[in-house]
Amino acid sequence: MPRTPDPGVPEPAQEEEEPWLDRREVAELWPVREEWLPGAARRMDVRVRQYGGESRGTYGAAPTFYSYHPGDVRRAATAIAEGRVDIPSVWRTDTADGRRAEHWSRFRFRLTCAVVLAFALFILGVAVYAMVT
Repeated sequence: MPRTPDPGVPEPAQEEEEPWLDRREVAELWPVREEWLPGAARRMDVRVRQYGGESRGTYGAAPTFYSYHPGDVRRAATAIAEGRVDIPSVWRTDTADGRRAEHWSRFRFRLTCAVVLAFALFILGVAVYAMVT
């Protein structure tokens, strides 16, 4: 990522006074869907701290979390509001494409949860029936 500080290099004291922002705080300031915040931050040269994501071998990788520099986030919020940054419309929360993508993303998640729950209940019902008969 551009302008990402190295983990071993201490940062200036004035930057440590203000805590870095998490994804929810940044999503309140930017009209960008939460899953696309790291990509939008790269487009706007926002300093990002990335932690997690280490390999778990056969079991995949741990979740990756991001923290965003507060000064850079405010600068980028102004740039987004003024239209100086090109962010794809499906990443944004203030466009029809973005709202549609968000709707279908939530719909797929809810449908998947319903199918998994129905399958679990079916298996439980079969097990109870087998024990009773």
